[in-house]
Amino acid sequence: MGCTSSVPTKIYSIGKKKKLNIPQVVVFIPKLRIPVEFDIRKSLKGLVPRDLLDRLFSLRSQIILIAEDTCGSAFHELQRALEDYLPVLLGLTKKEFGLEGMVEFKWKNLLDGRQECCLTSSWFEVLSVVHMMAVLLLSEANALLINPTSTGEGGETSVPEESKKDAIELLIKASGYLEFCVRCILAPLPQEIKSRLPKEMQEGILEALSIQALGQGTELQLGLAVESIKATLSVKRRLACEQLAYYAQAHFCLSASNLSEEYGKKHLSFIRWKYLEAKAAAYYYHGLILDKGKDPSSHVIAACCFLAADELLTNSRKACLGFCIAKPVTRAPPVWGIMKHLHHKIPDIALRKSQMYGYLLEEEKALQSLPDLPDFQLSLRPDDFNMPEIDPAWECDKWEPEVQSLKEHLKDGEHESQA
Repeated sequence: MGCTSSVPTKIYSIGKKKKLNIPQVVVFIPKLRIPVEFDIRKSLKGLVPRDLLDRLFSLRSQIILIAEDTCGSAFHELQRALEDYLPVLLGLTKKEFGLEGMVEFKWKNLLDGRQECCLTSSWFEVLSVVHMMAVLLLSEANALLINPTSTGEGGETSVPEESKKDAIELLIKASGYLEFCVRCILAPLPQEIKSRLPKEMQEGILEALSIQALGQGTELQLGLAVESIKATLSVKRRLACEQLAYYAQAHFCLSASNLSEEYGKKHLSFIRWKYLEAKAAAYYYHGLILDKGKDPSSHVIAACCFLAADELLTNSRKACLGFCIAKPVTRAPPVWGIMKHLHHKIPDIALRKSQMYGYLLEEEKALQSLPDLPDFQLSLRPDDFNMPEIDPAWECDKWEPEVQSLKEHLKDGEHESQA
């Protein structure tokens, strides 16, 4: 979780050792990758008009400047800069101009400054831009949900309802960007380009992130339902089961990907943690509905659901710890929202029901098998994302490349040799 997810961070200082910033994570955020500065005008000089080249260079440089000056935390400013750059960039992908493969684009990890990937492909640049837009949305959602100024009684964490609703919108939008990356940009890319992409841009990892964002949006919806007096048990169970289904799908996508690096393994540990939490919630609400049945056996089955939920909740705490200590080290936020509710309710009802029906659970072992959870059609869908129209400067009928004189060409050659 690079600079983008480190709001707030806990700072430890031991003696004269370097201070450690440990970011707090609610939403898993991929490493923020930003463009590497280079003069695109040199690569396209004589092929594209000077004013258009100047715009490309200026817009790309603006993204770098904002990202490095703010460590990626200026979400809105960066989004606007990326949205301004994308229509102009898309001109390089038009086949009639023959510019695809003319420029080597470079991107690096903002956190440590290492150059991760450089590819001679305009579509790689487009993919990187849309991916960065999605990461910024996830980062903004995370920042909303770990706002340290939002505390309830006794200093306990309490995220405002509006922040939760805003975070849901951001997660759905990020999911749409990531789905677009997979469906419309990554899929048509030649295998030669795909094989050289950074690991976090593998198809399975992008799919997992997209689905996971919907799962976290559903988790927030469940939290809002718990706080609402109008939400029925059936609604809460449905949301819990949908949340579980999203995380199961995300886990499947991620498990099939190459997770050799530590960041990929940490991502998988995050999905496992959230999957266990979701499954505990699903069995808890399923148990509450079964417990309302008139058949005596339904009460015993409900007790089995509560006991399973309690065990899953215990395992989720261990999974949370495993996620936090996996490199790069992070902190989990204080328990809040739906999980705060479940951490209070599940152990209590599991203890009471085991005391009430313990003898039946011993005598009728067959009833201890867990019932299947109901299947529901998933409600949340990624927001539709469409590429913007190519900047009108590329569509001009009088568009003519700049013809460079021999004197200018020789002058440029001198500058390059000196550099």
